[in-house]
Amino acid sequence: MSVRNALVLFLALSSLSLLVACGSSSPRAVPPPSGAFSASNLNGTYVFSISGTDSNGAPYAMVGTLTANGQGGSNGITGGTLDINDADTTVFTSGPIAGASIDSSGSYNVGPDGRGQATIRTNISGFQDLTFDFVLSSSFHGLITEFDTFGSGSGTLDLQSAGVSPSGSYAFSLSGASYAGAPWATVGNFAYSGGGAVTGLDDLNEGGLLPYAGSTLTGSLVLGPSTAPATTLTVENSGSTVFSGLFDVYAIDATHLKFIEMDETATLSGDAFSQTSPTIPTSSTTMAFTLSGELTGNLLAAGGFMTTNGTGGITGGEDYNAENGSQVSSTPVPFTANYTAAGTGRYTLGSFATFVGGSAYSAYPSSGGLLLLEIDTSGITVGAAYPQSTTTFGATSQGYGLNLTGINVPASQSVGAAIEVDDIAEFTASAATSGGGTLTTGIIDENADPAGVSLGAPFFQLALTNGTYGSLDSLGRYGLSAAAGNNSVSTLNGGFNLTFYTVDGTTFPFIESDSTQVATGVFVLQNASATDPGAAQSHMFVPRPIVRAHGALRKKN
Repeated sequence: MSVRNALVLFLALSSLSLLVACGSSSPRAVPPPSGAFSASNLNGTYVFSISGTDSNGAPYAMVGTLTANGQGGSNGITGGTLDINDADTTVFTSGPIAGASIDSSGSYNVGPDGRGQATIRTNISGFQDLTFDFVLSSSFHGLITEFDTFGSGSGTLDLQSAGVSPSGSYAFSLSGASYAGAPWATVGNFAYSGGGAVTGLDDLNEGGLLPYAGSTLTGSLVLGPSTAPATTLTVENSGSTVFSGLFDVYAIDATHLKFIEMDETATLSGDAFSQTSPTIPTSSTTMAFTLSGELTGNLLAAGGFMTTNGTGGITGGEDYNAENGSQVSSTPVPFTANYTAAGTGRYTLGSFATFVGGSAYSAYPSSGGLLLLEIDTSGITVGAAYPQSTTTFGATSQGYGLNLTGINVPASQSVGAAIEVDDIAEFTASAATSGGGTLTTGIIDENADPAGVSLGAPFFQLALTNGTYGSLDSLGRYGLSAAAGNNSVSTLNGGFNLTFYTVDGTTFPFIESDSTQVATGVFVLQNASATDPGAAQSHMFVPRPIVRAHGALRKKN
């Protein structure tokens, strides 16, 4: 049975199960979604990016475009391209696939709440249909997961501007894993004058053991998509080449580019944002931050606020979920640190005290936030920090779209059994009273890596119930919790408990604070009638947990 047919059958059975009582109990119905979205909100050519783990436990990344006709249904997807880099060389025997065509027989739908699904078909011989689950924040942006049994991953969906010509300086953040299974991440910057060549700075972390900090970056930038990608990035440290990669690059607009590695070294993918100002926010600027990855071999998700004093000092408070969910902070842990200019558009953070995470980070200012990478030998964590302009949430009743991506470690399982989990959700929050409120409606879709403790198939349209949120302090830090399920069916974690941080009133990065799941994500304010792309949402970096690749993976010889 094809993945597409299996999914259709699963959804039909799931819908039927909602109508059948379990024993003597009554079924818990999913509330009808509300909102003003429709198929017309997905109209044009969109750049999508997804990374995660495939059904064999191998890390993968996909970047591409899909063109939607604004009407939905069969043949609603009228074309596009797809790049995929999967470290499972037993399946992808010829290596990464670049510039594959998406044909005009794909379909999509968008519900009133902005949640939707798209099925795409390519010209790749023997390659199955791919199903994407997404939630729109507007006609310009969305959050997306892969929603089939091929794999599970998360990313973004952005309307593409026409006739883009990149220029100026950019800061970037790329992450993934090597073909041998080690987590990799890199951040840096480069200047591009339109002639093809790029030069800049780079920090690279291989597996949390081999950081190459303050390296020289050279290469070339050639916009794709292309069946023969030509963007190159070469990193040199102390006179030696430590990395050389081939990439395909998709432009969303002149300030935002998507990168995907197209060789058999690693599965790096991520974003490059304009670096219009090369300086770190100073003069008592408060920034909300989230980080995710591994620390001394254990999972870590961390978030909080940090405030710069304008003279090189940082104070802050940190929430964390560490050691596979067994250590979850109950209150923010105060910390201090220093920041130092370390090259044009590059800073280093160090001298941390009482901070759960790395002892040293590189930091690159950009329109997508302050891009962060751990550069010591104790781990590999990656993330971003965003200048805060408001501390309030829930002033009025609004709808929000959410993406969560993380690692689930059931209590009865070892760390080696950890599996990826990816959620798309939409919820409506009531207006806050006395610092708190409720989730009046909510629906969540979840997929999990089929290589581990599997759900067997993605779970679609589970109800979020008993949802509440409340202010945890005066800094703009909030807690949100909800149960998730219908009858005896629930998500892997039965719901979620989130600690989230206000940034600008439209974007809310968070960490999950549950004992069996370590995750990060973001939820965004929805506006179906928006006529402007909104810089904040288009430039919200979505942290991805560093891939815990399958131990049996080996680099192709």
